Amino acid sequence: MIKTAFLLARKDLIIILGRSAGLCQALLLGLLLIFLFSLSLQVGEMLSPHSAATMFWLASIFCQVLIFQMLYALEEQNGAKAGLQLLPCPVQAIWLGKFLAGILLLFASQLLFIPAVFVFLSQHLGAYFLYSLLGIFLTDIGICACGSLLGALCVGQSGKESLLSIILFPLLIPLLLSAISLSSIGLLDLQNSFVDTAQIFQWLGIALAFDCIFSAVSLILFPYLYHGE
Repeated sequence: MIKTAFLLARKDLIIILGRSAGLCQALLLGLLLIFLFSLSLQVGEMLSPHSAATMFWLASIFCQVLIFQMLYALEEQNGAKAGLQLLPCPVQAIWLGKFLAGILLLFASQLLFIPAVFVFLSQHLGAYFLYSLLGIFLTDIGICACGSLLGALCVGQSGKESLLSIILFPLLIPLLLSAISLSSIGLLDLQNSFVDTAQIFQWLGIALAFDCIFSAVSLILFPYLYHGE
């Protein structure tokens, strides 16, 4: 199962990076959201770390939706879905392969979003930035696990692609609250530089808990959603 998942992820990455148009669209959408929000700032105005973290995760979520739409559209466009269903391995390997490809693409996108937050939103590194990076990693696991599950449900027929964002966003609200708090902790707050480390570990625990929940539920429900049962 693991070997098959890595092969599927490798296949998807080669196709998407080879086309590049869809991925560029996702990247440009995220960067555009951050840039447009920066236009609301006055000259010399400092945006709060919490607001900057919120814009970072909005860009990441919209980018993630487009990424998983692309990943699941690959087989729909080429009529290869039936071939994947006939693979001699558990169908969860497809979920894992899409998850691995999606999280790598999301990581690559965030490597552009993070500098954009510092440049366009006038943010600075804080003392707890490493905790923020850990929070980003844990949150990406959760949102990609959920996105890989719901991508199988929402791709395939005209008009169903919009369901992915409609269903996904409400499910991710608790996880995004912890992600925004952890990301804002890693930015320098000139008004309040004191951060309770116990609160940091509390948010990290919440993110880890939702990662486990989303992953477990995805492994159970994915065969039913992917086969359309």
